[in-house]
Amino acid sequence: MLYFDYAASAPPYEDVIRTVSEVMKLHYGNASSIHAYGENAGRLLNKSRSVCAEALDVKPDEVIFTSGATESNNLAIKGTALRYQSRGRHIITTRTEHASVYESIKFLSEIGYDITYVPVDEMGRVKTEDVLDAVTKETILVSLMHVNNETGAVHPVVEIGQALKQKHPKIVFHVDGVQAYGKIPVQLKSGIDLYSISGHKIRGPKGVGLLYIRSGLELTPLMSGGSQEQGMRAGTENIPLIVGMSKAMRLARERQPELNTHLKKLQILLLEEIRLHPEWVLNSSEEGTPHIVHFSYPGMKAEVMLHVLEQLNVIVSTQSACSSKQAIPSRVLLGMGKSEAIADSGIRVSLGDQHTEQDILQLIQAMRQMKERLASFEGWNR
Repeated sequence: MLYFDYAASAPPYEDVIRTVSEVMKLHYGNASSIHAYGENAGRLLNKSRSVCAEALDVKPDEVIFTSGATESNNLAIKGTALRYQSRGRHIITTRTEHASVYESIKFLSEIGYDITYVPVDEMGRVKTEDVLDAVTKETILVSLMHVNNETGAVHPVVEIGQALKQKHPKIVFHVDGVQAYGKIPVQLKSGIDLYSISGHKIRGPKGVGLLYIRSGLELTPLMSGGSQEQGMRAGTENIPLIVGMSKAMRLARERQPELNTHLKKLQILLLEEIRLHPEWVLNSSEEGTPHIVHFSYPGMKAEVMLHVLEQLNVIVSTQSACSSKQAIPSRVLLGMGKSEAIADSGIRVSLGDQHTEQDILQLIQAMRQMKERLASFEGWNR
């Protein structure tokens, strides 16, 4: 079985699995305790924070550990909105964000915040000038993803961050970096105030993530309790998962240039095949991140294609994993201006470092067989 759903969850490194298991067995003390077991856990926590900070080229006290990117995004968005509501209650975003961002902002709109959804182009990219044009005197937050989790579109977050800091320095800029870290370069010192990362998207463990919070920026915590994570995230830190994530972040940072080159070759091979089939509609391009290719087959349900490919020993996905069980057209594709037929028939192929050219050739063969099977269905006439 070939697994092409790395954007939903990537298989953890063997070294990460061993490390998590070892720490779970040997270092089970509470990092907040003052006895030897607690101090040992605390040292591992501090070391992991330093490793993650070094990977991001930021200071250790700018790294807050969470249960995952969904929590990181919630803390970034709601924490900013609550802390700075005296300045204004206007937020800028797009309609193509991940559900954890989209729903967090939707919640804020329901309690009185004003939301502007800036448009994206046919490839899902936002323009810097559109973001700047949307700014009002009430704007307190801009929240955008670095890389779209469905199509792989890359937003110009460096350019946007620099422009915001030059023209509107008090506006907080949050970037959801879940699909970017380890795949493309990340520059947090370019005007980005908040940056979310997930452990299991970079071959680390599930259940852990982090939020970069620029030094000097204040957020309102979402959970009450202890003073862990500089008072920003109450609750006992999960040391085994945090150590595992720090190892995955270090490996991802070290291997990113080589991985980018490898994935780009595989992406181009797959894009060239899709372009040979006029019935298929590409929703990705070479300008996007190299690990995601998205296409639609208008007239056919995405879940039908997914299950046909699974019968052919190929695993792909439809929408993001957080939305794929909802039998509705892709909100992301609709937000890109695509028709409902295109939005209802999208397939995402997401690649990883373990994939080879031979794997892509097998995928291509399965896609051709899928097309033949669908064409043979009774009543299917193309």
